[in-house]
Amino acid sequence: MELGGVAMNEFEHDVQSKRNDAIDSGIGFGVAFIGFSLIFVVATIIDIVAR
Repeated sequence: MELGGVAMNEFEHDVQSKRNDAIDSGIGFGVAFIGFSLIFVVATIIDIVAR
């Protein structure tokens, strides 16, 4: 399909989310960072208690 002389993919007309992808990437990074930090803290606490 052409729109203004530019061929567009039919899926580009009805996108599910118009949010900025950088925001979603930042949230994903933050959640992963907090998750791995929590694993590290728990492992450190177990190491200290086991001594």
